[in-house]
Amino acid sequence: MSKPSPEVYESNRGMDAHNAAMREIRARNDNTYDPTEPTRVWLDEDNTPDGVKQSLTIILNTGGCRWARAGGCTMCGYVAESVDGGSVGHENLLTQIQHCLDHETENADEPAELIKIYTSGSFLDEREVPAETRAAIGETFSDRERIVVESLPDFVEREKLTDFTEQGLETDVAVGLETATDRVRHDCVNKYFDFADFETACDEARAVDAGIKAYLLLKPPFLTEREAVADMKASVRRCADVEGCHTVSMNPTNVQRYTMVEELYHDGGYRPPWLWSICEVLEATADADAIVVSDPVGHGSDRGPHNCGECDDRVQKAIKDFDLRQDPSVFEQVSCECELTHETVLDREKSFGAPLTN
Repeated sequence: MSKPSPEVYESNRGMDAHNAAMREIRARNDNTYDPTEPTRVWLDEDNTPDGVKQSLTIILNTGGCRWARAGGCTMCGYVAESVDGGSVGHENLLTQIQHCLDHETENADEPAELIKIYTSGSFLDEREVPAETRAAIGETFSDRERIVVESLPDFVEREKLTDFTEQGLETDVAVGLETATDRVRHDCVNKYFDFADFETACDEARAVDAGIKAYLLLKPPFLTEREAVADMKASVRRCADVEGCHTVSMNPTNVQRYTMVEELYHDGGYRPPWLWSICEVLEATADADAIVVSDPVGHGSDRGPHNCGECDDRVQKAIKDFDLRQDPSVFEQVSCECELTHETVLDREKSFGAPLTN
């Protein structure tokens, strides 16, 4: 993986030692990736302010998140899938988009109403996606209803969003906020910005009638299960109270390669969250003034959010059902003996002894 440039702006943010350790971990990766192929593309359906829509999700293969190249977040390994060298050119990015359109043509009966574009970094960072590429993508999808792009709050500027809003697209920015608690974001996630920066990003989006989708992280390292659940309940409500933030997506931590979380996991110092914890947060915040959803990646595996193994698929199905219907009664339809173990963990696990059980 390429070395970060001096422009990664890590210095004087109080995270230099942590980032140095993270760079050493990430340097173990020697994989290479094709700049003309997207990282992933798939079809699904999502809950939006306009109802449930068929979606085409695109993860573009770019030079990767500049913060990750500085060291980055404790749980995020997506930069390990990025093209070496720090950038991907305009033509190659449009070739990736065409691959995604071909995938849609081959696998869908009709074009998706919702387009979601991620870069495992910031789509609005012009070092990852040049301005001309952003404009071309806006034109490409001008016949769709809604588009979601991913960005850190630094790069959310109204002028950039007009590439989509002026095409008549309902436009949302997915911001990786992780938590509404600044101390948790700084110390557990190693993210440099404050909640106030998220609020500013919401203001920038609202100025051009765009919306914000807040991405939260359930159980970053160094929190007990109870602390993580409590932080998510408070964070969901605080995000929902910010004008312009209409959706909160709670992402349970999974163990990705070349991350500090993986180091802790292999040393017995980290367990991904329980699926029951996801249910508890969703049920407790169902009345929040926002759409609240969760997509437990890798559910049922040791490296992903899981319960005992017997009930994981049933609980995952209930979570997906809640995402689409926003009806907390779906959780009354699933139960398992391991709920008692989960309750015991919430009650007895202490920070110095976590995880209490795997």
